[in-house]
Amino acid sequence: MKYPARSLFFCIYLVVIFGMATSTRAADLTMFYGQPATDWMQALPIGNGRIGGMVFGGLAQDRLQFNDITLWSGDENTRGTYQAFGDLNITLPGHDQGATNYVRDLNLEYGLAQTAYTKDGVNYKREYFASHPAQVMVVHLIASKPGSYTGAIELTDMHNGNITVEGNRITCSGNLGNYTPPAARGRGGAPARTQNQELYESQVLVTNEGGKLAVDGNKITFTGCDSLTIILGADTSYILDYDKKYTGENPHAKLTAQMDAAAKKSAENLYAEHEKDFRSLFGRVDLNLGETPPAIRALPMDQRLAAYKVNPQDPGLEAMFFQFGRYLLMSSSRDILPANLQGLWNNSNNPSWGSDYHTNINLEMNYWIAEPTNLSECATPLFNFVQAMIPSYRNIVAKTAAKYAANPPPAPTGNRTPVESFLSQDGKPVRGWAVATQSTPWGQTDYTWNKGANAWYAQHFYEHYLFTQDKEFLAKVAYPMMKEVCEFWEDDMKKLPDGRYVAPLGWSPEHGPHEDGVTYDQELLWDLFDNTVHAADALGNDKEFRNHIADLRDHLVLPKVGKWGQLMEWMTEKTGETSSDGPLDTPDDHHRHISQLFGLYPGHQITPQTPEWFSAAKVTINARGDNGATEWSFAWRAAFWARLLDGENAYARLNKELAYSPSNRTAGTSANLFENYPPFQIDGNLGGAAAICEMLLQSQTPEITLLPALPKAWGTGSFKGLRARGGFEVDAAWQDGKLTSATIRSVAGTGGKVRYGDKVVSLNLKPGQSKSFGPELN
Repeated sequence: MKYPARSLFFCIYLVVIFGMATSTRAADLTMFYGQPATDWMQALPIGNGRIGGMVFGGLAQDRLQFNDITLWSGDENTRGTYQAFGDLNITLPGHDQGATNYVRDLNLEYGLAQTAYTKDGVNYKREYFASHPAQVMVVHLIASKPGSYTGAIELTDMHNGNITVEGNRITCSGNLGNYTPPAARGRGGAPARTQNQELYESQVLVTNEGGKLAVDGNKITFTGCDSLTIILGADTSYILDYDKKYTGENPHAKLTAQMDAAAKKSAENLYAEHEKDFRSLFGRVDLNLGETPPAIRALPMDQRLAAYKVNPQDPGLEAMFFQFGRYLLMSSSRDILPANLQGLWNNSNNPSWGSDYHTNINLEMNYWIAEPTNLSECATPLFNFVQAMIPSYRNIVAKTAAKYAANPPPAPTGNRTPVESFLSQDGKPVRGWAVATQSTPWGQTDYTWNKGANAWYAQHFYEHYLFTQDKEFLAKVAYPMMKEVCEFWEDDMKKLPDGRYVAPLGWSPEHGPHEDGVTYDQELLWDLFDNTVHAADALGNDKEFRNHIADLRDHLVLPKVGKWGQLMEWMTEKTGETSSDGPLDTPDDHHRHISQLFGLYPGHQITPQTPEWFSAAKVTINARGDNGATEWSFAWRAAFWARLLDGENAYARLNKELAYSPSNRTAGTSANLFENYPPFQIDGNLGGAAAICEMLLQSQTPEITLLPALPKAWGTGSFKGLRARGGFEVDAAWQDGKLTSATIRSVAGTGGKVRYGDKVVSLNLKPGQSKSFGPELN
């Protein structure tokens, strides 16, 4: 974005775009298209972790639809939905007439979207980026001929806010208390009014070189300008503080200060600090899965996806899909809230399932890639969110227990779901907290209780320690949280006559009956207790509690193998029984969820060292098949197969996940690489990237395993910068399906072992040291 001479720059740019022969394009880190987006699922996402937008790249009318991740309807008692914020519209009269050489692209490495075209001999270019350092989005318009820009800029609002224009600034402000939300699709839609009084504001600042600006109603017009820089910011009064009911100050002063600070910098300087920040994260990992034929690589993304659906021989696209997952997490999870069902991007005030935080896999799947793909900082919003919601969840559990202690619920009859009382087996209120399937940032949670989610959240806290070896985080953040969850389950578990323990009134998510000892819950509890034992060992304290939890772990009901060789989903076989989803516990059960395999992935209970379960897991996933799968469940299936050391089956699921969806009404991968359920859910993107990691590197056992599930399609390739548990960073290269070299660096780890095939070698590393290997770990 440094232009010593604009004419020279445009010559270079046109060679890059239309020659399609640059190193960036060859590295498959740029998605490009030959026409503007006409649908939201074709637009290109940018984001800085808190605010973001969808770039349409129109000619006469360009649109940047934008969001702030903290704009939510609802309140602590009423289910709300994630809200769209507004649009930035740029009008360029006549630019859709006679334009040629049109290209729209998104460079993943630089976090930069661009639109370029030629009209009447003038080369036009727009650049769009979302800066984390500056906390604003920027649109920069340049042209090869001075005075070429004439048009208008408009800011719109999705909640009928008050829009004013003064000088070169447009401001829109509002209060969600004045907005009547529609009922959310899915369960638990919001009523007409809540106690929500969230304040919000967006601003646009316009600066120009050459020409002039003017105010026309709610628009800023520009005439004869050489270039324009448009700065867009947004903020709300939301804060991550339960004691203040998640409500802070009016955002006006903070937002105005951010906008004014950004406006003092040139577009080039804003971009330079953005690029440095963005690449410091993105550049940690390189992935090469093989060479794509030049003719395929030269196709625009929509055509390339269509070609892949017919003939999936495009390893460059698969590597791009992996890096796109990292790009999305970086762009939606660096600030106050974690990535939701749609990450950060949403164009509706009534998004599917409220675009909420689903706890029975979706939120967790969003963060499977954070640690292994070297984006550990991007998990921080998840940890902060959980900690900020816990006081609300404690309160809900305590109120529920008090209600049913005074008036015990009736025993369930027929197929009715049992009532959760949060009373222990001796009738006392349980300690700690739990969360239901649906949740929002107001501390609200509803739909069916998913009690095991507290253990699943705890896994993410402990995984952060395993990858980083950050003992301060373990001692001050992770371990206290894990201990409280253990205390909840100490009180809530049911002791069977034979002395074993089960989670009561559990549910294998979205499938089958509610009952005691569901395998999903039992595996979550084993994972929680085992991780807590190891956490206490790492800290060297809390011995009595540690030993007690180890004893509970060792007396849990464990997974069972059923009569057709499957890993049973429930304590007792359901063969012959049916639910609204069809037959249960038979080879004809093709449900999208396979929650009984949590212990295989992302857990660590089922490994080659537990051969009976390992074989039963393979029987289960083979029987479950793909007929009921959606994009996120293809990603989970791919990860399962990777943990089963079967690269071909893992790769086959990735093929199906990447199948092109030319319509936003059909399942598959959309033209902008968003995973379409339908509707769009970001967990498919992030989970698919995590599955690719598992195919290349695993570390859930005491060994770092290189290329554990490498498919034939990736016969030659390399990766750099993936992370392994124990505090290690790994590079590897292979040719013709065989390891050629590997380097393991200790970032914070000591000791360690590495496996390739049947060979295991001790690392004996200390922090800061590395060790390199040749073929067969020589």
